[in-house]
Amino acid sequence: MLRKLALLTCISFVLAPLLSAQTVDEIIAKNIQARGGMDKIKAVNTIRSTGTMTMGPGMEAPGSMIVKRPDMARLEFTVQGLTAVQAYDGKDAWQIMPFTGKKDPEAMSADDKKDLEENADIDGPLVDYKSKGNKVELLGKEKLEGTDAYKLKVTLKNGDVITMYLDADSYLEVKEETKRIVRGTEREVESVMGDYKDVNGLMFAFAVENGVKGGQEKEKLTISKIELNVPVDNAIFKMPPPAPKAQEPKK
Repeated sequence: MLRKLALLTCISFVLAPLLSAQTVDEIIAKNIQARGGMDKIKAVNTIRSTGTMTMGPGMEAPGSMIVKRPDMARLEFTVQGLTAVQAYDGKDAWQIMPFTGKKDPEAMSADDKKDLEENADIDGPLVDYKSKGNKVELLGKEKLEGTDAYKLKVTLKNGDVITMYLDADSYLEVKEETKRIVRGTEREVESVMGDYKDVNGLMFAFAVENGVKGGQEKEKLTISKIELNVPVDNAIFKMPPPAPKAQEPKK
């Protein structure tokens, strides 16, 4: 009997990682199917989202995000008549931030561009995660506002860790916690997704609430329109040269 127990223990120890990996892949497959299926996901070359970010009483920032294969993204938003731009061309990221008095484009640091890099993954971190160099672990189930959700730990190739919560019934993502190191300091942001709608056979969240984990202040993003496969010139992701300076009149 003791030998049988020891043998079973050894077998369980050896097979546990394999069973866990199969469970993770099964859950990811159901998430992909819930979103619309791999064929439809891969058929999307560009996504243009238009919406408004609400940042406290009376502060709204209308804007848009364009994502294009392979790994390109551009975000524009307007606050009090000033329009900011952040873009990533698959290698380099840049921004124009007129709120700080800077009207010329400037390169973004490796830490600052991580959001854009992750947004530029048009399929999301779960699709083809192994070939992307990502690692996914199943951490079990948790209750989110009374609903069961699968908890997945996604370690990206760049070292950032995203904890994703998938609704146990729909298999759509309902919450995300992102942990990364920014200029030597750990920062953790959480996002809650909802109001899923069908866009050409694919499911997208039209409401997202963002904020520092544990913090009271939240930013609410309300999407008004999502367009797929709109024509987009690659040039909009490249950093433009500085605007020519006005010549001083000759004396």
